Amino acid sequence: MSSSPSSPTVLKRWIAFELRKLRELADISRADAGRAVRGSEQGIGHIENGRSLPGPLQLDKLLDLYGVPERSEFFQQLRARAKKGKDWWINFDFTSEVLPEYFKLFLGLESCAASIESFDAQVVSGLMQTKPYTEAVIRGVEPEIPEEEVQRRVELRLARQREVLGRAGQPPLLWSVIHESALRTPVGGVDVAREQLRHLLHLVEEPHITVQVLPMSVGAHTGIEGAFIYLAFPPELENDPGTVYVDTRVKGYYYEQPEEIAVYRAAMRRLQAQACQPEETPALISRIAKEL
Repeated sequence: MSSSPSSPTVLKRWIAFELRKLRELADISRADAGRAVRGSEQGIGHIENGRSLPGPLQLDKLLDLYGVPERSEFFQQLRARAKKGKDWWINFDFTSEVLPEYFKLFLGLESCAASIESFDAQVVSGLMQTKPYTEAVIRGVEPEIPEEEVQRRVELRLARQREVLGRAGQPPLLWSVIHESALRTPVGGVDVAREQLRHLLHLVEEPHITVQVLPMSVGAHTGIEGAFIYLAFPPELENDPGTVYVDTRVKGYYYEQPEEIAVYRAAMRRLQAQACQPEETPALISRIAKEL
């Protein structure tokens, strides 16, 4: 995979986002846009929600209507890539229980991100987990699910790691702030937890991976309401403000408005400032491993 976004899910999302913004800047209603392309207000809504792609002629007419016909070639190229591409998880036969519909957008965003910043409050980030640690996390959250489903969820998480961290060309910049209590929790038992800490020590040697530990001594902090992930995208997707993803037991939530993202980015900057410096991370993780 190249560093350019290749996920149809992500490309459709960006085309939808940009066309909606261009229409609003031109002060044109959805109804008027629909009439201009011999379509409907509902059809424009589906395009702007990412449910469907505009046809080539529709796309040209919309860009002309919005006053930016010079961007046609760029948009047409993205549209063609969105039509011809294939999201990586299509190669797996995951059920809706293992891979719910709402999570597919996150997989696309994650696989295309130029940088991924996260605050991890209870457990180590999924992209950094070992297989035994992942198994223990999944069983701890849902102890009643069948073993076969546990293994399929583990397979999905390991596939994410291969797709994101093993990206050909330029992998994303990964920056995780982990609360100290997450590292001291013996998830899966002491042996599994120590193996996970050793894995973190290996990962932080990579130049594109940064891990900071937020000490328990900090007390209340800007991440106290829970974990979150901020994803930023390559310059090719110009004007994209990025996405903040927050997971819950029921579903995931996506925050994409600039003012919403600004709140989370300010919280992340504060957490990074309060956490131990990256160069202190190896010694601190090694000490925690000995104290387990």
